[in-house]
Amino acid sequence: MLKIYPGSINSRFIDEVVEAIRAGGIVIYPTDTLYALGCDALNNKAVEKLCRLKGINPDRQQLSVVCSSLSQAAEYARIDNRAFACLKRYLPGPFTFVLPASSALPKVFKGRKTVGIRIPDNPITQALTEAVGGPLLSTSVTVDSDIYNNVDPEAIAVAYDNMADLIIDGGESIAEASTVVSLLDSASPEIIREGKGVFED
Repeated sequence: MLKIYPGSINSRFIDEVVEAIRAGGIVIYPTDTLYALGCDALNNKAVEKLCRLKGINPDRQQLSVVCSSLSQAAEYARIDNRAFACLKRYLPGPFTFVLPASSALPKVFKGRKTVGIRIPDNPITQALTEAVGGPLLSTSVTVDSDIYNNVDPEAIAVAYDNMADLIIDGGESIAEASTVVSLLDSASPEIIREGKGVFED
C-alpha cells in the first residue's frame, strides 16, 4: 500500500502506480467519492480481468472510464455542444455522465453504445490520470458498509487482498457514490442515480 497525501503528491509513488497500470495491473485509488478499482481502459486483458474480479458483465452493465480532462474524454465519447457545456459546468466533480461511446474504445466495449465518463475532483486521481496519459476503466470498491461508515483503505486492503496489484492510501473518504446523469439526449439530461453530486438542469 502506498500512502499518498492529497496536499503533497509523491510523484515517485504515482510513477510506481502508473508502471503497474501500463503492465496490465489493477490498482485501487481514491476519488472524490468512493475508492475505485482501475486499470488501463485500452488494455483488453486488463479490462477483462477487472470485469471478472468485480463480477461485471460488460455486455449488460454500464462501463465507466476516468479521464484526466474533457479533451481526453472527447476521444472516447461523442460529446455535442450541449453535452460539452454540461460537462464543463460539473467536472471535475462527483458525477458520472453517460454518453454515446466512440469507436476509440477497445473491443470489450464493442457493441456497447454508451460509456460513463468521470473526471473526479481529487488531486491524487488527477495526478494519476495525467501521468497515465489515457483513460482508466473504473468501478467502485465495495466493502462491508455495516462495519465501516467510511471507506477505510485498511479495510479495502483486507477485502481485496491478492486481487489488486497496488493500493493507494489517500485517507478515509465518505462512502457515497457519484451522481449518474444520462446525456444521451443532451437537450434533456436524466438523473439515473442520486449520489454525492447535486445536479441542477
